[in-house]
Amino acid sequence: MTERKPPEISFTSWVDQQIAEATERGAFDNLPGAGKPLPDRGEDAGQAWLRDYLRREGVAGEELLPEPLKLRKEIERLAETVPGLRSEQEVRDVVAGINRRIVEWRRIPLGPPVFLPLVDTEAMVSRWRDGQAVTPPPSGVVPGGGAVPGGGQTAEISPRHPRWWHRRRRAAR
Repeated sequence: MTERKPPEISFTSWVDQQIAEATERGAFDNLPGAGKPLPDRGEDAGQAWLRDYLRREGVAGEELLPEPLKLRKEIERLAETVPGLRSEQEVRDVVAGINRRIVEWRRIPLGPPVFLPLVDTEAMVSRWRDGQAVTPPPSGVVPGGGAVPGGGQTAEISPRHPRWWHRRRRAAR
């Protein structure tokens, strides 16, 4: 550690003296990147240090966004990830969690007023159900197992009827 600056020496001359002593000791020899040009940061060089810092610290740039924009991005990702969830209840729980956070933000909004609609739970559940569609079994196989009687002819499988609440919603449109 360096010693304290003596009161009779100015700050700039003291710093210059510290640099000169470090150079004589060889503290600046063989530094990584010595003799190489600085990396080109592009047009937004003023923000490059922030991106590099966030990358080094392992923080996503999305964490710097205001809460309504974070919620909007989460809603967009939710539409893509819903088919991968395991159950209808899990879909409902995830949507309820996002809607709870939207309601909390609406109570005390910070920053500019941005309208955030609540996520439609039934639409997400319907999207999940569409992603869970059962593929028809290969020809010659009955859903219960075994071959189709009658020499391998395929049995006609009736399509799954929509649930009563889907029929009611379609009639209302």
